[in-house]
Amino acid sequence: MPMNCDVDLAIPAHRAEMHPSSRWALLGVISAGGVLGALARYALETAFPRPAGTFGWTVFTINVVGCALIGILMVLVQRVWRGQLIRPFLGVGVLGGFTTFSTYIGDIQVMIAEGHPRTALAYLAGTLFAALLAVWAAMELTIWLVRPRAPVIHAPGQRR
Repeated sequence: MPMNCDVDLAIPAHRAEMHPSSRWALLGVISAGGVLGALARYALETAFPRPAGTFGWTVFTINVVGCALIGILMVLVQRVWRGQLIRPFLGVGVLGGFTTFSTYIGDIQVMIAEGHPRTALAYLAGTLFAALLAVWAAMELTIWLVRPRAPVIHAPGQRR
């Protein structure tokens, strides 16, 4: 089984994915992307910390924006960009490191412990709903933007 789902083993050129040196390259780009994504998330969480008992707007925004970017990326990788390391670097690495559903769950536990179960429930449901909506909307918009367009044919004598 290939480590990279962008690889089609029916294509001879893609079989190089199974070579051990390719695995190290794949792990390298995922790691480098993960570092960049995690650093961006850390910078935002440091700049905009969650005050006790409040909705975690920073992590909420990070996760929703990250999910939207994942939706955009998946359409671009499937329809526009070619390259075996683009999705692992940007999707698994950068956006995987940027989004943080573990912090989201930790925030929910802290809100409950602080005596704010309603805020925790709103955060739980709101993040899931917004993240799913963001990835769907971003994919649909990107599909619409990259769709092939038919040329406009003007009738004889019609102004252009």
